[in-house]
Order: sequence, then C-alpha cells, then structure tokens
Amino acid sequence: MRLGYNTNGFAHHRLEDALTILAELGYQSIALTLDHHALNPYDPDTPRQLPLVRAKVQNLGLAVVIETGARFLLDPWRKHQPTLLSAEEGQRQRRLDFLRRAVDVAAALDAEAVSFWSGTATEPENEKLLMDRLVEGCRHLCAYAEQRQVRLAFEPEPGMFIDTMARFAELHQRVGHPLFGLTIDIGHLHCLGETPIAMHLRRWRNWLWNVHIEDMRHGVHDHLMLGEGEIDFAEVMTALAEIGYSGGVHVELSRHSHDAVETARRALAFLVRCSRSSQDRI
Repeated sequence: MRLGYNTNGFAHHRLEDALTILAELGYQSIALTLDHHALNPYDPDTPRQLPLVRAKVQNLGLAVVIETGARFLLDPWRKHQPTLLSAEEGQRQRRLDFLRRAVDVAAALDAEAVSFWSGTATEPENEKLLMDRLVEGCRHLCAYAEQRQVRLAFEPEPGMFIDTMARFAELHQRVGHPLFGLTIDIGHLHCLGETPIAMHLRRWRNWLWNVHIEDMRHGVHDHLMLGEGEIDFAEVMTALAEIGYSGGVHVELSRHSHDAVETARRALAFLVRCSRSSQDRI
C-alpha cells in the first residue's frame, strides 16, 4: 500500500505547492479533489495545466486518484448538488457530465481511479426510483470510463443514499461492470457501526481501488485527526497488508486545511507507526 493524502486538506494552498509539500513529507499517493482552484474541469485553462501536473506527479513519484467531492463546484448555493439522484434529468446530466470530465482528467494523469458517491435526494422520493436513477447514471459512466480505461471507485458515505456496505453491495451487483469498484472510508465504517472493519476489507479485496482514512467516533460523522477517535488503526493496517492491498491509503482531513502542513506531517508519522505495528502482527 502507499500512504497518501487528499488535497482537500490543502484547500488554502496552490495545487502545485501542495503536491510538492506532500511528496517532501514522504507521501507516495495523492487523492486529488477537483475544485475551483484544483484542475477545475470547467476551467478553459485546465487542458494546458494537465500535462504540467502529470509531469510534476511523475517527477515527485506520486500515484494519483481523482476525487469528485468538491462541495460547491456545480452549485454555489447547495453543497454536493446536483447528483445522479436529482429529480430533473438535466440536473442528473450535469452531474454525469462532471464525472465524465473527471474521467478525462484521470486518463490525462494516468490516475488509478475516479472516486465518487451517490449524494442525497433533495426531497422525499421512492427508493426504487432513486436506485434506478443511480444505477442508470453509473452504467453510463462505466461505458464512458471503459473507453478511456479508467476505473471507478464508488464510496458509501453516512447521510447519503448509498451509505452502508449492504447498500453498496446491491448497487455493485446491479451495475455489474468490471470497472465499477469501491472506495472504502475507514472512518465511515466505524461511524455506522460496520465492524469489524477488517471483515469488509477482506470481503471486497478484489474490488477495493481506493481507501480514505481518518479517525472517527461511533455515530458521529466528523473526520478527526488520527488518534483522536476510536479506531484501532494497527488492526486496519494489518488487514490491508494481509489482503495485499497495493493502492493508496489517503488521509481525508478537509477541515484541517488551516493547519495543513503540520496535520499532514503528524498523520504520516501516525500511519508509519501503525504500519510498523501491523508488521509485528502478521
């Protein structure tokens, strides 16, 4: 596995500076969140930036996953809207267009996957209808990603339509595409009581293409600094090593951007200690 960091935790840095800092700290992978200031796929200057960023991450020895969780990129009024669940087809197509553009960015950067989630419906609707919309959107995205040989890593998230691993399993079966895999967020599993975490890592080992990591407390969806919550990280790292996971394990602490460098430094030291401890368990 490669220890990595999500660039949403460097919200006040230029992307180029964040990449340099993270590499110099010792990270080996980047979860690159597309946003207004970071390879915005709607910015006409992004095609010029892409080969420069590709060269930079290659020179720094960084693997890349593309993240699509920007809060207000598509709608300045509503967080994470619109989605593949939206009632209006035009709104669903807007989200799908963004995800296709994310696939294009991933292909340009030779990224390992594009990570995305379901989002939430803005008004009560029939669950079957919502699932049908989501499956349709995911299938369209899979067809597009297949043309560009880009993997898709879907993330269950507390509070969203697809929140638990059981609901993801249903979605995964219905989409049924070899490029449609999984992002597991370690904190989300703990938050929702989906434990032992190692059980889910083992079950989905063949579809696990991206990992987010942070600390969390049961029942509270709040991304905490590693060591400030309830998760046994040595156990998590042991399970990842046992299943031979070779992708990125990306720290996700977007609300720590005010102290980004020191937070990233502390997180890496913590994970390195846990990795060493996990080696003693194997």
